[in-house]
Amino acid sequence: MELHVRGRNVPVTEALEEHAERRLHKIDRVLGPMSDTAVVEVELSVEHNPSIAKSQIAEVTVRTKGPVMRVREADSDMYAAIDLAAHRIERAAQRLRERRKDHHGPGIEAVASSPAEIAALGRMGKEATEAVEPPPPIRIVRSKRFAMPSLTPEDAAMRLELIDHEFFVFRNEATGEVSVIYRRRDGDFGLIEGA
Repeated sequence: MELHVRGRNVPVTEALEEHAERRLHKIDRVLGPMSDTAVVEVELSVEHNPSIAKSQIAEVTVRTKGPVMRVREADSDMYAAIDLAAHRIERAAQRLRERRKDHHGPGIEAVASSPAEIAALGRMGKEATEAVEPPPPIRIVRSKRFAMPSLTPEDAAMRLELIDHEFFVFRNEATGEVSVIYRRRDGDFGLIEGA
């Protein structure tokens, strides 16, 4: 696993870098064989708005051969923000591993019945006997169907403003494809188009 820590609006001290490395090393174990090619990017930043209490931000991006995982956490303390982001990205990595295991047959845990057997099958040391909490199953709790209007991206952005949601799905008038417009953190809009 390759780890990169960088700062935006904040200098990255050696202590911060070591803390991030120490907190994110579990991802290596959770990802298993996928961690050989994984690249973990940590971006630390500070919001300079005095009205924002949780101004210390840690963004963690994990790039694997498959999907990209990304989390963003904020706290009043940078170390706490790193801890929160590391915890969330570890849970996401566990969910990814469980989904891959479901699709690719039983893993070592299904073959072995005790921690000693797991260690004998190739896992070494104390970490082999640690119990990893299984991730909660992914649940879809609500489904909606609606007429998809044919709009320009600008019209869709205006409708998004009116409904005060995070995103708006529409059919792009120019291409005829389904598109999504969303509000970015900087206040501007982003557009996702089908290929």
